[in-house]
Amino acid sequence: MTDIEIPLQKNKTKAYRFFEMLPGLLSWSLLLLPFALSYFNVTLAIVFILGYLLLWFVRSIGIDIRAFQGYKIMKLHKNLDWKAMLIELQSGNVPDGAERPKWHYSNIERLAKYPNANRPDDLYQVALVAVYNESKDVVEPTIKSILDSNYDPKKVILVIAFEERGGLRTEKVTNELIKKYGDKFYHAMAVKHPSNIPNEIIGKGGNITYAAKELRKFLENKKIDPIKVVVTTLDADNRPDRNYFAALAYTYVSCIDPTHISFQPIPMYTNNIWDVPAPMRVIATGNSFWNVVLSLRPHMLRNFSSHAQSMKSLIDTDYWSTRTIVEDGHQFWRTYFRYDGNHKVYPIYTPIYQDAVFSDTYTKTLKAQFIQLRRWTYGASDVSYFAQKAFLTDNKIPKLDKIFKFMRLLEGHVTWAVAPILLAFSAFIPILFNPQNYAANELPLLVSRIQTVALAGIIATLFISFKTLPPKPAHYKAHRNIFMVLQWVYLPVTTIVYSSLSAFYSQTRLIFGMYYDKFDVTDKAVVVNGKQGTKRES
Repeated sequence: MTDIEIPLQKNKTKAYRFFEMLPGLLSWSLLLLPFALSYFNVTLAIVFILGYLLLWFVRSIGIDIRAFQGYKIMKLHKNLDWKAMLIELQSGNVPDGAERPKWHYSNIERLAKYPNANRPDDLYQVALVAVYNESKDVVEPTIKSILDSNYDPKKVILVIAFEERGGLRTEKVTNELIKKYGDKFYHAMAVKHPSNIPNEIIGKGGNITYAAKELRKFLENKKIDPIKVVVTTLDADNRPDRNYFAALAYTYVSCIDPTHISFQPIPMYTNNIWDVPAPMRVIATGNSFWNVVLSLRPHMLRNFSSHAQSMKSLIDTDYWSTRTIVEDGHQFWRTYFRYDGNHKVYPIYTPIYQDAVFSDTYTKTLKAQFIQLRRWTYGASDVSYFAQKAFLTDNKIPKLDKIFKFMRLLEGHVTWAVAPILLAFSAFIPILFNPQNYAANELPLLVSRIQTVALAGIIATLFISFKTLPPKPAHYKAHRNIFMVLQWVYLPVTTIVYSSLSAFYSQTRLIFGMYYDKFDVTDKAVVVNGKQGTKRES
């Protein structure tokens, strides 16, 4: 399939608009269903509510198991000697006495059968850092973290993609950083994204796409094959784990056909986790927790936040979409349809450390968090895109694969909106309409007991949150650890107010055709020596 772009507003058909409305219509209908059932048939209402709750009880057990498994694998991969393993992958030999995972030997044997496959020494990596108006003390640590990686920086190309709308200060900062650190990389370049390109929304997609096109010119001048180049997109506040680039290189060259694969590290929102207010810590930790779980669910794994792809794939897909504010997740579907379904995402079990939301004041921080989540939940707009490309456009994708992926996509966004509210309040609905009914009166008690057992799963979240915390800054006293436990009383509130309501907000906007036409930046900051530092927007 060659036409993989989101249609312009004027070109959207009635069918496309229907599928844009579908997530919101289903979410509102499912939310109102317990009320309707309780009014017309209380037995059906109770069966529905209990069934939904038990479904999530089983799911929660699976999620907790996956979380522990994911943490164990992440810990293992963070401690592997990836640099030595890359050398062994290149030579085809493992030194006597070296302790390596079994899959390492399997990869060496497999690559020996494909002499034309990529090898570590032939690979170039690109760190594509998107900058809007962040200051030097935001972007510079990101560059330093790349240089501090357990990977040769002379095999890395640094590209800083900055916005013209960021102003002269941003341009000056970017050029200073390129001048200061450029000679430490194979190559470094700063690319200014013009602010007046037609049919582009204001967002990250246009910025990194413009930079990637300039990168392509450089690679062509150097006669570097795009299949030997893997590109990682980073926000200005992202800090790759020191083993990320080595782990990515290893995984990339281990793939016989990397063109049809994206690579997804684990986003961990821990850079400033000690500094942010308790509700934001709960949300950030929950998001990190979920990303660990997703790394073990390949059928659910999609591009999110920082991700990597071969330069050849980016060229084939005309890079990222410039018509959506959720270019990261949308890139999976874009590549999926470009290759007629021949596309997968492989996890990279090393983290990319990011900032949690943090603004100048407590009130602004609360608002900024909602802005971030409503942007994420706008991924519901991909439902209509998928439906059009999968069912209304000629393609060679197997029918069952299209159907299952569509249902998972749709169900994921509906669940995002509805599940927290139904799980919290649905047990009390039948009694409102049937106060004399025995089963209706017993339902809240039964549901409460099930929820009490299910809440034991928070132990998994607590365990992972403490194990993945960075060292406590010196200006915080020991009692800060106590607040890191007590903060979890906010979990029901943050889940409903932020996750659920932001999803309803985005889906309702899609129902009425109220589209986001720009990427709303998110305020972020850190506390240095007890004082809040420079605000970050990303």
